[in-house]
Amino acid sequence: MKNQMQKAALTIALTLTLGMASGAAAAQAGQDAEGFHGYLRVGAGTSLNGDRGPQGCYGLGGNTRKYRLGNECDSDFEGGYTKQIAEADGVRYVATLWVIAYGDKSGFRDAEFDILKGYVEAKGLDFLHGGTAWIGKRYYNRPDIHMMDFQYINFSGTGAGLDKIQAGPGKFSYAFFKDNDINAIAANGAVLGSAAATRQNLMYQDLPVNAGGTVDVAASIITAQGDETLGARHDGWQLSAFHKQADVFGGANVFGVQYGVGPGTGIGGDHGGMGSAGSTLLGSDVTRMRVFDNLWIQPSWNFGVEMVALVQKDKSDAIGSSTWTSLGVRPVYALTNNFKLVMEVGTDRVTSPTGGAAQRLTKVTFAPTISAGPGLWARPELRAFVTYGKWNDAATASVNAANSGGPVYNNRTSGTSVGFQVETWF
Repeated sequence: MKNQMQKAALTIALTLTLGMASGAAAAQAGQDAEGFHGYLRVGAGTSLNGDRGPQGCYGLGGNTRKYRLGNECDSDFEGGYTKQIAEADGVRYVATLWVIAYGDKSGFRDAEFDILKGYVEAKGLDFLHGGTAWIGKRYYNRPDIHMMDFQYINFSGTGAGLDKIQAGPGKFSYAFFKDNDINAIAANGAVLGSAAATRQNLMYQDLPVNAGGTVDVAASIITAQGDETLGARHDGWQLSAFHKQADVFGGANVFGVQYGVGPGTGIGGDHGGMGSAGSTLLGSDVTRMRVFDNLWIQPSWNFGVEMVALVQKDKSDAIGSSTWTSLGVRPVYALTNNFKLVMEVGTDRVTSPTGGAAQRLTKVTFAPTISAGPGLWARPELRAFVTYGKWNDAATASVNAANSGGPVYNNRTSGTSVGFQVETWF
């Protein structure tokens, strides 16, 4: 394991050095701010193939992510309140409570409801050099590639931590989480075993390396718990490095390199993203290597664009090796302050671990949009859209399986859907 970690660290360092010019991150949420805040997306659409039933969406499923504009067949509301509840000796105590309603089809029929966040922070502690202590359930360190709704690193969960302690030129954070905290129970009430794991996350952030550029390093150490009645349990880890570059033609860029082993890959976990614990059934033979670049620019008041390039390689002794390659672009052109034309093109390729034909999928969306402003990130957006998907024979089964409306495409290798959607955050 030590040799693997040294090899991964060296690979990240070399790749990061080569990618410095590529730079840093698109918009990502900061800490929860005082007041009522949330996120909403909901819409209605239909397929223009077969029986013209529920809206069809286009993705390969598995360990990939789909391009989301005009291609979300689900509904999601997340929201709640953050409030300062006490102050003593200059330390502010802040509580956050959010709920979520999520449905995998249009509207919120049969939606799942849950407490999404419930935590308390102590901010401005002298002995932490102005850092924050917190305990509870929360979103944590989960920047995303917006056009794919893809949290490439995700530390979210229930735990406790010390956040953004000034340490030299950067800031240090440490958090402890409990993941998959469920026992398997026999009919007689006996505990058969557990899939639980403890997770320690460490971050060193905002290290300046060039004009307008910083580096973040994030690590996870995952320790399996419970006996092996449910199968052999394994520890795991992940190591990630990100170079963030500000002020790139009015936007920003993030270049990242990530490597995970066993449950450190995030595969089979609650979030499916690196940083949190994946299944502890995964041994050290299961690895994931990811390199990506996510750029957004706003060179003029009425034109912006987001772009992504990503390569991810998954390996295991049992399954073999498979590589997911993805390229996407979302240009936005505003005709007025409140009306813009949005387009998105994304293409994915997944190689077969058995040496068969690679799966290929391309999705194109055109969306006339009413918006609160002309910029790329202006929200709300009220969209009408038409989406076309095209894939090869090797991808047909995966596209059908990944569609929440069921296998509506049968043996076809293309499809079209139309509809309306609102997306906003506040």
